[in-house]
Amino acid sequence: MPSVGIHPDDDAVILFTSGSTGHPKGSVSTHRNILAALLSWEVDFVTHFIMENGEFDQEKIGSAAKSQSTALLAMPLFHVNGLHAVLLSAFRTQRKIVSMYKWDAATAADIIDNEGISTFVGTPAMTGDLVEYAKRSHRNLESLRSTGGGGSARATSQVKDIGQSLKNAAPFTGWGMTETNSIGTGIYGADYLKNPNSSGMCSAVLEVSTIDEQGNFLPPGDRGELVVRGTSVIHGYWNQPQANKESFVGEWFRTGDVAYINDGHLYVVDRIKQLIIRGGENIGCGEVEDALLDHPDVIEASVYGVPDERLGETVAATLYISADAKNVAISDYLQSKLAKFKVPEYLKLCTEQLPRIASGKIDKRRLRQEHIGDLGLPFDSHQ
Repeated sequence: MPSVGIHPDDDAVILFTSGSTGHPKGSVSTHRNILAALLSWEVDFVTHFIMENGEFDQEKIGSAAKSQSTALLAMPLFHVNGLHAVLLSAFRTQRKIVSMYKWDAATAADIIDNEGISTFVGTPAMTGDLVEYAKRSHRNLESLRSTGGGGSARATSQVKDIGQSLKNAAPFTGWGMTETNSIGTGIYGADYLKNPNSSGMCSAVLEVSTIDEQGNFLPPGDRGELVVRGTSVIHGYWNQPQANKESFVGEWFRTGDVAYINDGHLYVVDRIKQLIIRGGENIGCGEVEDALLDHPDVIEASVYGVPDERLGETVAATLYISADAKNVAISDYLQSKLAKFKVPEYLKLCTEQLPRIASGKIDKRRLRQEHIGDLGLPFDSHQ
């Protein structure tokens, strides 16, 4: 083969956004973008160790890293978490990988026990499946040392369940995007259990902030659109000049997430496109889902807006529940958890796992469309 010079800022890969709430776009990453993400995770790991232990001890840090030396690859490689956070990270850490052909919680549990899997990264839906299976089967999957999430927000009830159901597995999560090559913020162990709604503190090679609708930067604590800049952020979308124009403000990338920053920790409220605007009031789907998942009979929840002639939109949800759950009991339960206008007007109950898109996230668009059809409401495609 001819000799080819490969430079750090040459394009390396195109990964497509998941399309769970819109049309997928091709994110173009350079070699520098990807390497910055991989190295930043290592810096973040060492930083977290020092913050937890109050000292830099090379031998102890190496021992802690070695304890997470076997990973389960259960996310597809077209997803940035599967490709970067699991596969490519394994090359850097010389970590053993066991791959699954298709996600199944029971199969995953068998692999974890048989192969001594020490770390697992999946979407919240996948980690939720694993926790639920562990509770049903009375298995604590004791080889697991860490259980990470990403791709969407994890319910606070699931954070607590990981600590209770998986004997040795410290939960961790973070905020990141395909467009940031999976990194962004991270939160681990005791800090995560203390702040289960947080996505953690900013990675070493990035900066995050929030802006208002006019593009003005907001002070800590104020909600606005999350923006990010730094070495791992893509330079643009493939053949999408309009999307690039809308997404970049100078060096800053507009994420489309509603968030606020408090005491150095990032709190992501929801996607802008997933905010339900009911009679002029903004309702975050994530907040309602979190309240629903606190109910002991609710296993999975997907919340979305449906058309309403008077209010513009109202709140609806599809739930995966245990067999004896009732609509009325769930609605009554929510009255003490949420403001009245945030309580779903329509609940659709299922006794089977909710459908997923290929990346493992719950298929919110499909559930919304099906529920609107069941209700006989006019369908709109804005979500």
